[in-house]
Amino acid sequence: MRILIQRVKSASVEIDKKITAKIGSGLLVFVGICNDDGENDIEYLTSKLVNLRVFDDENGVMNLSAKDINGEILVVSQFTLYAQTKKGNRPSYILAAKPEISVPLYEKFCDETAQKLGKNIQTGTFGADMKIELINDGPVTIWIDSKENIKKHADDTD
Repeated sequence: MRILIQRVKSASVEIDKKITAKIGSGLLVFVGICNDDGENDIEYLTSKLVNLRVFDDENGVMNLSAKDINGEILVVSQFTLYAQTKKGNRPSYILAAKPEISVPLYEKFCDETAQKLGKNIQTGTFGADMKIELINDGPVTIWIDSKENIKKHADDTD
């Protein structure tokens, strides 16, 4: 599972010319899911997400999390995070999970994020043609791949 996190002043999702989700200060999170993702990926990424210290403290140092600042989170599914671009100029999405796998995992990711944040989050609509508008804050953009980090963590504890 991969997430792309952007610290934002605000973000919104528009579907069919109607705003369906909107947040103020917080995190816009794009989620990509592959076929072998599961509970461990969700647990790792949701914990990392809500506790990631990317907001400034009183000294202007990125030392606070979304949880610390009572920030909002908007989660949007994005299969293109698994784009393969080695051959030619047309990306392949063969590694992205099909909806029968990705929808339940996306929903679980959203539920776990809300639970760990301690409040409701906003979401995009899985599979919809969404227009995302945001005011990036910083900019601060962070990429986390659960497979790389779970493996590294396992290596660190050996």
